Amino acid sequence: MKQIKWFERKFDFSFEQNIFPSIIERLSGTPIRLKSKIGEIPPEILEPKFEGKWSIKENIGHLIDLEPLWQGRLDDILNGKQYLRPTDLNNTKTDIAQHNQVDIARLLSQFIALREETLHKLETLKEVDIYKTALHPRLEKPMRTMDLFLFVAEHDDHHLSRIAAIAANNK
Repeated sequence: MKQIKWFERKFDFSFEQNIFPSIIERLSGTPIRLKSKIGEIPPEILEPKFEGKWSIKENIGHLIDLEPLWQGRLDDILNGKQYLRPTDLNNTKTDIAQHNQVDIARLLSQFIALREETLHKLETLKEVDIYKTALHPRLEKPMRTMDLFLFVAEHDDHHLSRIAAIAANNK
């Protein structure tokens, strides 16, 4: 089954319920799920590009590359900025980072450490903080802290799904 491209996704953040504890749970599960997936993939499948796109290691590297963006966007919301900081929509950082040259254990530990930093910041928030907003620069929609990290969880799942598809197509 072919997955929709990330930049073609539409997001609806109109819900009012506080689902932030569930979002934190999803975010904290990403490193565990990623580590489990990688443990089942033969090492020779980790580096080849698939369908002209990123390899498994590069997908993991991309998650590493974006974690500081998520942390910075949280700061933007909490500091009352009108807009969330933009990102490079071409993902140049991931394309030039040479993640395939990095040992898989190191990639995993880097992601885990960065995600733990993010989770620590999220776990210290008060309920009023999760409803604070800033405009997303590409979507031109207001995003609450809760929406931003639902977006992050969806992004995680997008790349976990991509990793699973690469592994399945290389069996």
